[in-house]
Amino acid sequence: MAGRPVPNTTDPDTGGHFRAAREGELAVRACTHCGQVLHLPKAYCHGCGSWETAWRSVRPAGTLWSYTTTHRQLRAGFDAPYTVVVVDLDEVPGTRLIGHLPGAPELTIGMPMRATFEQLDDEVSLPRWEPVAP
Repeated sequence: MAGRPVPNTTDPDTGGHFRAAREGELAVRACTHCGQVLHLPKAYCHGCGSWETAWRSVRPAGTLWSYTTTHRQLRAGFDAPYTVVVVDLDEVPGTRLIGHLPGAPELTIGMPMRATFEQLDDEVSLPRWEPVAP
C-alpha cells in the first residue's frame, strides 16, 4: 500500500514484536523472573523490578474488545473505509493489541478473532486481526 507508514522495527522496546511478526508469529514481552507480561513492552518488569525480560510467542487468537470504522480517508495509505480493532489476547487476558482491517466488516464486541500477518515490504510484516467464522 503506497504511502503506508511502517513501524520502527529496531526499537529496543518493541522491535521483538515486529521481528516475530516477520516470522509469522505473535509475541509479547514477559519478565523471565516473575512471568508477568509487560504490555506496553519495556526493558524492565514493573511488577518485580527485574531487568530480565524476553519475547515469547503466544497463540494468535483473541476476543474483539472494541473497534471503530473510519469512512473517510484521514491518512495516506489507509483507504476508507477501514476498521481499527482492539483485541484482547486469549492466552494473556488483559493484554490488548490494536489492528487494522480494510473495509467495514460486520463485527460484534466479544467475537473471536485471529491474527494473520500482512507483509508490507521485505522487512516488515504486521499482525492483522480478522473475525473467526462461526
